[in-house]
Amino acid sequence: MGIRDILNKEIILFDGAMGSMLQQNGLKLGQNPEILNFTSEDIIKNIYRDYIEAGSKVITLNTFGANELKLDGTGYSVEDVFKKAMEIAKEVKGKDIFVAADIGPIGQLLEPMGTLSFDRAYEIFKRQVIAAETYGADLILIETMTDLYEIKAAILAAKENTNLPVFCTMSFEADGRTFTGCTPGSMAITLEGLGVDALGVNCSLGPNEILEIIKEIKEYTNIPLMVQPNAGLPSLSFGEISYDIGIDEYLEGIVKILDEGVSVIGGCCGTTPEYIKKIHSEIKYRQIVKRPEVKRNLICSPSKIVEIDHVRVIGERINPTGKKLFKEALRNDDLDYVLKQGIEQVEAGAEILDVNVGLPEINEAKWMRKAIVQLQGILDVPLQIDSTDREAVEAGLRYYNGKPILNSVNGEDEILDSILPLVKKYGAAVVGLTLDKRGIPETAEERVKIAKKILNKALEYGIKKEDVFIDTLVLPVSSDGKSGKETLKALELVKHELGLKTLLGVSNISFGLPNRELLNRNFLSLALGKGLDLPIVNPNISGIMETIDAYKMLYDIDKQGKSYVEKYGNTQNVAGKNTSSSKEYSLKEIIEKGLKSEAEIKTTELLKKMEPLSIVNESIIPALNSVGVKFEKGIVFLPQLIASAETVQKSFAIIKEALMKNNKEEVVKGKIILATVEGDIHDIGKNIVKVILESYGFKVIDLGKNVPAEEVLRVAREQEITLVGLSALMTTTVKSMEKTIMLIRESGLNIKVMVGGAVLTEEYAKSIGADFYAKDAMESVKIAENHFIAK
Repeated sequence: MGIRDILNKEIILFDGAMGSMLQQNGLKLGQNPEILNFTSEDIIKNIYRDYIEAGSKVITLNTFGANELKLDGTGYSVEDVFKKAMEIAKEVKGKDIFVAADIGPIGQLLEPMGTLSFDRAYEIFKRQVIAAETYGADLILIETMTDLYEIKAAILAAKENTNLPVFCTMSFEADGRTFTGCTPGSMAITLEGLGVDALGVNCSLGPNEILEIIKEIKEYTNIPLMVQPNAGLPSLSFGEISYDIGIDEYLEGIVKILDEGVSVIGGCCGTTPEYIKKIHSEIKYRQIVKRPEVKRNLICSPSKIVEIDHVRVIGERINPTGKKLFKEALRNDDLDYVLKQGIEQVEAGAEILDVNVGLPEINEAKWMRKAIVQLQGILDVPLQIDSTDREAVEAGLRYYNGKPILNSVNGEDEILDSILPLVKKYGAAVVGLTLDKRGIPETAEERVKIAKKILNKALEYGIKKEDVFIDTLVLPVSSDGKSGKETLKALELVKHELGLKTLLGVSNISFGLPNRELLNRNFLSLALGKGLDLPIVNPNISGIMETIDAYKMLYDIDKQGKSYVEKYGNTQNVAGKNTSSSKEYSLKEIIEKGLKSEAEIKTTELLKKMEPLSIVNESIIPALNSVGVKFEKGIVFLPQLIASAETVQKSFAIIKEALMKNNKEEVVKGKIILATVEGDIHDIGKNIVKVILESYGFKVIDLGKNVPAEEVLRVAREQEITLVGLSALMTTTVKSMEKTIMLIRESGLNIKVMVGGAVLTEEYAKSIGADFYAKDAMESVKIAENHFIAK
């Protein structure tokens, strides 16, 4: 019997924390927890045994950080750790106990936010999951993830290289998002599409906070839900870490979570076998609470969900067809041109962007991957991958972060059998074109037959009906006066007979005719009246957007006309004004939008007429402040924040070069040491803070990760540093942070310390002697600004 046999039939109880238990059993400061499999086998064995005796159905291997990067220099390989951990588990587990191979984050940011490629991340996870299956794990648990892109790499590695069930959880912050900006709904939609066996939340928060996140998640998925909360927030008492939620209070929260239909439960940081025993006593008499079935037409990026519950605008401009400048941009590898097309369409009202980079003389798959990754680095709208090339299709689907639309398949068997398996594998929605080898049928009824064939084939491959959209195809009325009527008739039949969402490339109707915009607008209006859900249009043409806005107002989609009045109540927004597709941005706008190449060009231009410091003060700092405010308000998220900071660095490089030519010194606001404390090899947070601080003009001395307290003090003394930033991700390493702070205090040097990390709170930061707590990168800027101004 495998765990899939009991999943969703009974409540499955996992174990509790491993790190907290290791600390209680003498885990030394800076010690790698996975190495204890070899040096303290009895401790690991006893922890497994204690959880089993408490009632755990699943025990989790001590392999959370057992990847090749974190094990580098330890003398142990990935395979060594998984083999030994499994040997220990086999000694204590009974035949009815399952063993989960634990896989945590790599510890580096993936592109475009960081430098680790998706493919490299995949290979790291691949080695772990193969070891897990080789040495006898029953399932794979991918947990404590904060980046949807990283968890996608891990899931693909597991599903492409093993036959093991895959359970996945992400960690969310108090604002309901992961620190990279991923929403619970986006996680649920994406992971269900990728075919995981269970999904949910672990770590970071206690049961009551996670309850609200689970309520959101269950609105977007039918997959079994898993929760492993922390025992509240950590605090330091007499040199020991404790958590503020006791067993009885914890159980009360767990009961509420189970009432929402969660069927896989356990504990995370701060929980012990006593917590698990209490949960076990509760679930012995409980059945899984049945959840309402979710049937929704959903696509997403990590930070934005678009439900096709009314008309949604797909921007058509990222397409070289008939566009000379776009073709030149593809040939010249001019990525910023493509990104600007996306930015302008979103600003004009596009909710989804169609991405087509097909040109015979370029590598379409390579360009598709690049365009997808970089567009997602600066924009939060979902994308539609548009290609007829199978290699480009798979590149787009594989490297997309979230759930996209694939445009498209048609009624040809070869196409359906080639592309639909990719749609299923990567969890996309798909557009079906109502044509086959005979071409586009003349009648609406024949087109509907093809649509029905596409739907049935998609269902055979396990693709949900809600993920199939139909394009009844628009032909120019210049060549056939009846074509428009047949398209609209087919659209209406697809809606009513098949119950599917519909899509049309509207502007095809007017090809070869004068005053195309007039025909496009009126045809769009007719199509919307027939139930068109997804018009593919140029949103930069104001008449098109005005037609859609009016439709939403008249059909009561725009409730009480709020959006209509907001947009058109100002006389400056009266109809007839098109948005330029060749807009020239200021340097401030370029930085806000993350256009790196454009920043270099614009900075060079400005240096011909402005002093370097004037550019910094009048363009760069205001841009950063603007993005910072949007970040704090939840308007933009970490990818956009980093993109803007990296764009500033491009601009600063040009300015620095100009200063050197004029024999002028670079102005530095202040010097700051950043370090991840001893024993902690996670440096994502530190690296983000470094990028942001440097973009604001601070000089950062980056000591790296796993830095001894003595090294921090030595460099601070030598460099005459007055502000040190310390980072820690794991509960097992915050004692190193306290040790570093104590050493700095004992030195008598006038040094302030700011701290940050996922396990820290402001109260905890104060308890270990820190001067400042930086909840995120922008807070570190405020701390630095105030510190050096005060000096």
